[in-house]
Amino acid sequence: MMGPIELRYLPSRTTEMNRRRFLQVTSLAGAGFLIGCSDTKDSPTAMIDTKPATAVDTDLNVFVRIQADDLVTVVIKHLDKGQGVTTGLTTIVAEELDADWAQMRWEFAPANAELYNNLLWGPVQGTGGSSSIANSWMQLRNAAAGARYMLVQAAAQNWQVPAAQITVDKGRVRHADTGREAGFGELAAAAASIPPPQAPTLKDPADFRLIGHHVPRIDSNSKTDGSAQFTIDVQRPNMLNAVVAHPPRFGGKVASFDDTAARAVAGVTDVVEISRGVAVVANSYWSALKGRKALLVEWDDSQAEMRGTDDLRKVYQDLMQEPGKEAANRGDVAGARQAAAQVIEAEFYFPFLAHATMEPMNCIVELAEDRCDIWTGSQAQTLDQGAVMQITGLTQDQVHIHTLFAGGSFGRRAVPDSDYVAEATMIAKAIEGRAPIKMQWSREDDMQGGRYRPMSYHSLSAALDEKGELTAWTHRLAVQSFIKSTVFEGLIKDGLDSTATEGAANLPYTVPNLQVEAHMPEVGVPALWWRSVGHSQNGYATEVFIDEVAHAAGRDPYEYRRQLLSAHPRHLAVLDKAAQAAGWGESLEPGQSRGIAVHESYNSYVAQVVEVSVTEAGEFTVDRVVCAVDCGIAINPDIVKAQMQGGIAYGLSAALREAVTLVEGEVQETNFHQYRSLRFNEMPQVKVHIMASNEPPSGVGEPGVPPIAPALSNALFAATGIRIRELPIGDQLRSG
Repeated sequence: MMGPIELRYLPSRTTEMNRRRFLQVTSLAGAGFLIGCSDTKDSPTAMIDTKPATAVDTDLNVFVRIQADDLVTVVIKHLDKGQGVTTGLTTIVAEELDADWAQMRWEFAPANAELYNNLLWGPVQGTGGSSSIANSWMQLRNAAAGARYMLVQAAAQNWQVPAAQITVDKGRVRHADTGREAGFGELAAAAASIPPPQAPTLKDPADFRLIGHHVPRIDSNSKTDGSAQFTIDVQRPNMLNAVVAHPPRFGGKVASFDDTAARAVAGVTDVVEISRGVAVVANSYWSALKGRKALLVEWDDSQAEMRGTDDLRKVYQDLMQEPGKEAANRGDVAGARQAAAQVIEAEFYFPFLAHATMEPMNCIVELAEDRCDIWTGSQAQTLDQGAVMQITGLTQDQVHIHTLFAGGSFGRRAVPDSDYVAEATMIAKAIEGRAPIKMQWSREDDMQGGRYRPMSYHSLSAALDEKGELTAWTHRLAVQSFIKSTVFEGLIKDGLDSTATEGAANLPYTVPNLQVEAHMPEVGVPALWWRSVGHSQNGYATEVFIDEVAHAAGRDPYEYRRQLLSAHPRHLAVLDKAAQAAGWGESLEPGQSRGIAVHESYNSYVAQVVEVSVTEAGEFTVDRVVCAVDCGIAINPDIVKAQMQGGIAYGLSAALREAVTLVEGEVQETNFHQYRSLRFNEMPQVKVHIMASNEPPSGVGEPGVPPIAPALSNALFAATGIRIRELPIGDQLRSG
């Protein structure tokens, strides 16, 4: 191992990138009927890769529409923010319906929590927690199998043959003995009159021909040719543009403002105060920005968060000396520590992080006396609907949310107070709805006035006996609550937010004595779930620390993990797969090393091995990542791989350089020149192995994130002897 050196990250020596398939998807046309949505006038006006159906809809179930020309439209209740649910959910329906993939289409569902709630969240329509496939799996299978049953019964009645003799394959309904066959569209009207079954017969997974196999992404065509509609693309007749001047400190308010110079800017039509700042309205986005620049605002910081990063870090560090709220407790930790042959201790610090979505926050509001229409990439339709209702005084059935594609989210668009949707609605109300309002945040607005993964501090210790066996484990952490003052606040029990301790309180390693505690400090910086939420921090602390424990025990870190995971076969299986596929234990070139990590989140299990190259000067590259994932049944293997690759890139980016810092309460980073994200030429080679499984499908959007940073850190330790206990690595000037 090397002595103390400065670590500097360099672009990967490997610049080979994965190529995505871009496949033609034809557009939806023709009339039909809906085995689905009860009120399609509320459906989105922008239907990607589709055209709206023109015939009367029939309420048999709320997810499947079959049209006269045999095209099948699946109503998607979740937001697609790049993770591919439009393809995944459509695949489930196509499989149980025995449709041909070429005839499948989709559209986003209207805001209706009664029909389209997230089954894992309760009466809330929304997307998050890697739950889209998991909560829709049986719901869509039953909906599609019921629709198939109705089509078969319609054919049997029409042809006067037993339903048991009818087969369905690739969108064609057939009776072999008579040679009769029909497309779905021919049978749709008759099928609408047939009562759906209470418990339709579902396919044997052994007969799946779409699920688990390659199908083209259903949104590829529109995203390739630019026709896909994101909020930033939408234009409405007579629309005005708006930007908001936000207080530079969180909790600040407007004391006074002078809009004389702003109103003098050509194109500016209005300057209005709202609860979150001062909005400038203009006939173009650039005029609105120019008007905002000319605006003079005096801010009242009497209730603002005035502390900086260093101040908050000291508060968190001091909390490590005090017991926190108990998240897990078993055995006798104190006794095990007293009897231990050695005790290992370490502290970890992680900064605030921005979501940094490609498309910053935006929303279009069209407000009338008895109706409000919202166009946005809504991740929490029920919450957004509620915020608009509160501002406008309209009823739920008067607020219509038209969900569009979102250019990324990572949790940012699922905002408990619907901040950007609320702002756009307030502005529309302030001008008395005389024109549609398109409110657009700039990158700087998003970086400095958004919501963040909270700062956290961790203190861990482990007790080992004479044989190096792990006898006790303690983990004390300090982090803001993710869910306080949200609709999920009821999940806080005895002052403890379980999302803050996930990945720590449920440590999978077999240890007889365990204690996990958490502090939930009050901080004025708005916190929000960030891709993998508490797992992103706790996964790093636990997986780097278990690596340290293994070395202290004189054991190989992979083998040590194996021993401690004997009671968790799914963890163990992905760990073994990643290690074997990466050639763990095989010799490497001089200067190269490997690190490993494994973590479960959202019922998916991911292990990763990272290979790095480190020079004597401390410059390093991330050369290769081998990933094994068990996400139950893999609906679309290509999407599973893409989400693992994306999670690896996102987590690697945060580990290397990303941090939001505050000075006297003001965020210092304004754009990507300061909040430095991973570049294309820095992306390592990634090989993803999907474990075969008969378990129900689970999430893939987030679980690829937690293992990557600790696997990288463990690889760097193997090369240098340096333990990296705070992120980003770029801030680690010297250690060892």
